[in-house]
Amino acid sequence: MSEKVRSMFADIAEDYDRVNTVLSFGVHHAWRSKAIQQSGAKSGDHVLDCATGTGDLAIEFKIAVGDKGYVLGTDFCAPMIEPAPDKAAKKGLEIDFEVADAMNLPYEDDRFDIASIAFGIRNVDDPILALKEMARVVKPGGRVVVLEFGQPKGVIKYPYNLYSQFIMPAIGGLLTGNREAYTYLPRTSATFPAGKKFIKLMEQAKCFKDEWSVKLTSGIAYVYVGVVE
Repeated sequence: MSEKVRSMFADIAEDYDRVNTVLSFGVHHAWRSKAIQQSGAKSGDHVLDCATGTGDLAIEFKIAVGDKGYVLGTDFCAPMIEPAPDKAAKKGLEIDFEVADAMNLPYEDDRFDIASIAFGIRNVDDPILALKEMARVVKPGGRVVVLEFGQPKGVIKYPYNLYSQFIMPAIGGLLTGNREAYTYLPRTSATFPAGKKFIKLMEQAKCFKDEWSVKLTSGIAYVYVGVVE
């Protein structure tokens, strides 16, 4: 992982949750719920959530898998993950959190039923390697789930581009003091492979026997699912 990216996330970690809710108008919660649904998570499953940040998706997974299940949230940026244990504990949930890089996961093969990553795969140096690593630690027949931004088309394209390129950096910069971070994040979203292009990356990873995508909010985001061979 780039040290510059790690430093950027560390700088905005304290305000990350609040700013996400403001900038997405709260819709990111619905996107995470769709990712959980597409994962097929059920009671007793073991889940690895990579790039967990402050733990939102890990918390949703823990609710889905219940007391019999297990969730481990990881992130390559230690300051980002610091609030996660307290956030889970306040909800009465037992979740483990560790610092780990999605491109070099320190876990044995076939350990989990599901591996996920939300709004993080575009920030890794090698997305295909991250997909391979997540697939490696998932049992055959299990699922790798990716939630990531896309590039909407049609009527919503132009207002979204205006919002992401100008309004988002201004608001993000005002709330966090780091305008550069909220310029970087939309810029990477605008260029990262989305839709069919991301499915091609999953095919190149050669770890999945089936892949599909679900478009969210007219393509502002997507859920991608790969069934591990």
